[in-house]
Amino acid sequence: MARPIVADVDLAAIAANLGSVRRYARGASVLAVVKANAYGHGLMRILPALDDADGLALIELDAAIALRAAGYTRPILLLEGFFDRAELEPIVQHRLDVVVHDEEQVRMLESAQPPARIGVYVKANTGMNRLGFAPTDVPRVCTRLEALTAGAEIRLMMHFARADDDDGIDEPLARFERECAGLPYPRSLANSAGVVRYDEVGGDVVRPGIMLYGATPFAHRSAAALGLEPAMTLRSKIVALQSLASGDTVGYGASFRAPHAMRIGVIACGYADGYPRIAPNGTPVLVCGKRVPMAGRVSMDMVTVDLSAVPEARDGSDVVLWGDGLPVDEVAAMASTVGYELLCAVAPRVPFAVRDSRGEG
Repeated sequence: MARPIVADVDLAAIAANLGSVRRYARGASVLAVVKANAYGHGLMRILPALDDADGLALIELDAAIALRAAGYTRPILLLEGFFDRAELEPIVQHRLDVVVHDEEQVRMLESAQPPARIGVYVKANTGMNRLGFAPTDVPRVCTRLEALTAGAEIRLMMHFARADDDDGIDEPLARFERECAGLPYPRSLANSAGVVRYDEVGGDVVRPGIMLYGATPFAHRSAAALGLEPAMTLRSKIVALQSLASGDTVGYGASFRAPHAMRIGVIACGYADGYPRIAPNGTPVLVCGKRVPMAGRVSMDMVTVDLSAVPEARDGSDVVLWGDGLPVDEVAAMASTVGYELLCAVAPRVPFAVRDSRGEG
């Protein structure tokens, strides 16, 4: 009999979240960000839920080529562009758009002179200080790209470092607009947090990522408050019960000591499944639909919970580690991380189940 853990992905939730993107950013084109295997959800698995997106954005060239092989015909943007001149041949062959963010990439394009017009997003560094040209250099870069033999379809791009903060938009946006004023190219400015604040941010193309999967890009605004639905629910079951006397301990390091006689439930899920080992006592878990606290250190294959609030719990009782009824962001916060990391970290040994609560599959 199979170990009972499963990652349940609801395509309807992703489609609904994409609909929320459309409502926030009315009139903008939407490139759905599907890097890191669609934030751990499975790129090909969730592709049907993104039918309403205008295109996709990711990092991995091999995944972009696989999308073309699967028949995907809409725009695909490589968010970090290319890393070697040799990659330009398959990029042109498969009609991929690229982000250009440094001088070496411009030189490679000038040297290779792609035989067909290429879509290029010129990235300005407005304070993130990872990738991008100084905004003052953007006009010069655009001029060089326009001079390519086959030409380039240019768009301008930036990435907010603090779009989730009240004061995180005005300064970088003003810098971008000041240096790029008058350039006649479409603009792509908004990540998920920027999409929610689209009335302030604007732009022609938005790039939603984490919000598509039902997690929040904000530290103090929940996904539910933003109208988002969880796409992944990590489910398991209780596989054993233990009765503790007052003072008994649980698990490695005896990090939990029973304050009174109680029952402990053992759940088939551990850090080898992608659950954060750092999650402390008290991290919430749903058992039989009720919240219970974790009790004891997360081990490789098991977690243990206090069943005091769920007297009806038995071997085989249903468990939700995150997702439906328990936001992944809440679990992540207990583990001092973000929902992005938990979703991306689900281990290969965890089977996935795909459903579509719209009734279409």
